[in-house]
Amino acid sequence: MGKEVIKVRGGRMLSGEVEISGAKNSAVALIPASLMASEGKVVLEGLPEISDVKTLMSLLNDLNIETELDGTTLEINAEDAENMPLPNTKVQSLRASYYMMGAMLARFKKCVIGLPGGCPLGPRPIDQHIKGFESLGAKVTNEHGAMYLVADKLKGAKIFFDVVSVGATINLMIAASCAEGKTILENVAKEPEVVDVASLLNNMGADIRGAGTDTIKINGVEKLHGTTHNIIPDRIEAGTYMIAGAAVGDKFTVRNIIPTHMESLTAKLEELGVEIEIGDDFATITKPDVYKPISVKTQVYPGFATDLQQPLTPLLFMADGVSKITETIYPARFRHVDELVRMDAKIEQTSGSALIFPSQLKGTHVYASDLRAGACLLISGLTAEGVTTIHNVNHIDRGYTDIVKKLDDLGAEIWREEVEED
Repeated sequence: MGKEVIKVRGGRMLSGEVEISGAKNSAVALIPASLMASEGKVVLEGLPEISDVKTLMSLLNDLNIETELDGTTLEINAEDAENMPLPNTKVQSLRASYYMMGAMLARFKKCVIGLPGGCPLGPRPIDQHIKGFESLGAKVTNEHGAMYLVADKLKGAKIFFDVVSVGATINLMIAASCAEGKTILENVAKEPEVVDVASLLNNMGADIRGAGTDTIKINGVEKLHGTTHNIIPDRIEAGTYMIAGAAVGDKFTVRNIIPTHMESLTAKLEELGVEIEIGDDFATITKPDVYKPISVKTQVYPGFATDLQQPLTPLLFMADGVSKITETIYPARFRHVDELVRMDAKIEQTSGSALIFPSQLKGTHVYASDLRAGACLLISGLTAEGVTTIHNVNHIDRGYTDIVKKLDDLGAEIWREEVEED
């Protein structure tokens, strides 16, 4: 039995247009939130076609929830939902399965769920989620590797997050939607995905104000109902293609974007010397003759996204001088460095940062350690001499819809292949 790899022959220019899919980081929260509709169907439109969506549908099915996926539209009927334990392997494959906790707690007042998995990015504890659930009146225990959450009833509370966390912000917003009284969440994440989930919940009958600012106020309601919701475009997928265009693009257009979501990346690409034309919902990108070195520091939104730190790295090897990346969100997020060194990259990594020297990358066998490291290696392959073979492509498929086909349509020489297990 072989396994699948992605192969890229570098040196081809990208031109034409690519259409960005719905936001992965919204989708993985919108789907669990939908289980709170005790009346009517929730219809989610514009979902990305990624494996995480299928995993979450399967978790809903385990709770006797009907789901029907037609392309990018998912219908969810949770009227007959039943509370069942979810301590299984599906939860392990997907970090965002933790949103099931907030949704099940709000709907059933108790849940049992395995500890979430997903990309191994060093310590990403869920202590802020737990602290929040306890503030709302839930008792949380960890028994035999599963989380047990129980509440007689959820009561509104004032919750201040010690660190800004997208996951905790969304999870507590979901849970507090049906808590008694008023909940105030302070020092929350402002990411567009937070606003997207608040928009769905409000359309389902919740009363949430302030999403997108650092304080969210929620007046609890008794129950939520069905609605139709169109997901926002994926700013990380958009950013990945914008970076690919900056590396090997000739009047290459990225469509279905929200330009304000892309401002921190656009500013850095322009600093590098990349030519970008921004329209209402698109960006057209042409690579420069000379790239200038830059410094990048990841920050919470609206700062530079940690999810774009790895995909951006290959571009910096093309600069005429030394660039620096500082990672403040997940300091351990440098597992791609060893793979880039295999490709002849000159890069010096210290704790939480990396110095990047001008290098001509060379194709070889590399291994994706996580989703965005996979995107980094794909872009590296586009710029490298010869053929790059990327292993562990399941990571890439978790977050990018049809990325091989999309790049092939743009002019890249890229394909999937079965290889024998090593």
